[in-house]
Amino acid sequence: MVIEHCIDDWPAYTKWNLEYIKTIAGDKIVSLYDDRPVNYKDGFNKPHATMKMSEYIDLLQREPTKYRIFLWNIFKEVPQLQNDFSFPDFGLRLMNKLPMLFFGGKDSFTFMHYDIDLANIFHFQFEGKKQCILFDQKQGKYLYKVPHSLITREDIDFGNPDFKKWPALQYAQGYICELNHGEVLYMPEGYWHFMKYITSGFSMSLRAIARNPRNLSKAIYNLFIMRNYDNLMRKLKRQQWIDWKNEQAIIRTNKKNHII
Repeated sequence: MVIEHCIDDWPAYTKWNLEYIKTIAGDKIVSLYDDRPVNYKDGFNKPHATMKMSEYIDLLQREPTKYRIFLWNIFKEVPQLQNDFSFPDFGLRLMNKLPMLFFGGKDSFTFMHYDIDLANIFHFQFEGKKQCILFDQKQGKYLYKVPHSLITREDIDFGNPDFKKWPALQYAQGYICELNHGEVLYMPEGYWHFMKYITSGFSMSLRAIARNPRNLSKAIYNLFIMRNYDNLMRKLKRQQWIDWKNEQAIIRTNKKNHII
């Protein structure tokens, strides 16, 4: 669901752009991520590079880049930004200490995934445009989910899927939209999402804890069992563990859907 004209009265609606962020946070060191395949040497959400925010914004404005920032905590990094927005009443209790910013360059993207806490997410777009593809949890059986993780196979192009290579995908029923400045995307708890930056830009997410007891218990499992188990197996089996999981994503998905 895309909500329009929800934040027109926020100071952030007119103030927040790349130049403004560069002015108030240019000296901050930020963690950067790209779309390289998962490697056993990578820890959970371990960054691929770091640089000053001013240098990163210069890069965004100068040329296409795969580097992205995600989960950049406003309250921790630039507390004054919290004065530019309020917490809307969407009928859900928003977690007021966890507003996060996300940045990306033209054509950069996130792999199809769902959030570890299966939260309800409100995604506010500021500078730039973004393509969003979403599926509910029931569609996971068609998406070539990698076991013991929160992602699908990383070599699937969800923007232009190859149904001959990934036949189960043709049965998945989801949603696609383009998110523009000032618009808000609501992602219900546990939704799979793939996001591609049509232009360089950034957005902010507010989240509310999962209310469905089943999703809440799955979130606890992900946080305290699945994540630690996966990290342990990476240490013990190294790349063999990553390769096995990717292979199992194909075997299990095709078996569930009776694809030979």
